[in-house]
Amino acid sequence: MNGGEIDRIPVNQLMERYDLVRSAVYKRLNDLGIVPQKVGNKSFVNAEQLHLLDDLHQFIKSGGTMPEFLESRGIQPAQSLSSEDSSRLSTVQPDLINLVITIADRVANRLQPASPEPDPLAYYQKLEDAARNGWLMRTSEIAELLDLSISEMQYYGDRFSEAGFTFTKAGYRSGGETAWRVSKERS
Repeated sequence: MNGGEIDRIPVNQLMERYDLVRSAVYKRLNDLGIVPQKVGNKSFVNAEQLHLLDDLHQFIKSGGTMPEFLESRGIQPAQSLSSEDSSRLSTVQPDLINLVITIADRVANRLQPASPEPDPLAYYQKLEDAARNGWLMRTSEIAELLDLSISEMQYYGDRFSEAGFTFTKAGYRSGGETAWRVSKERS
């Protein structure tokens, strides 16, 4: 160091020096194109950069603006994003999110055991069990097993045959639904 001049100053001291909040100091650094030098976990500006910041501070205090200062010093303003760049940036995030969602879905699908295809003949086993055990089935249960509407079943009357089984009205179940006795037709 020569003659007591400052070689460098920590950026965190600039807030107090200019009586500004941190974001305002970093905005000035950015607008001037100053990239502080990192040493360990601290950032510093050198003597030349500090002189430029001091000049800017005095200029603004006397009523000037940042663009006027930059123009008077022949400094190019920090590049801002064009509308094309910013629209490109705004589409990157949703695209990235969609990619992550797609990958997560694929991984989840591979981790889950494949669900077995429904057995199209499983309803026969249920009807067979009802016939063998003498269970009384609700209208809604039979309609679901035979893929019929409840109104279709009411149309059949007190007795009908379907899929090798005979269905006979046998009273009512709780909730007021008609109960049906299931029997297997003899061949």
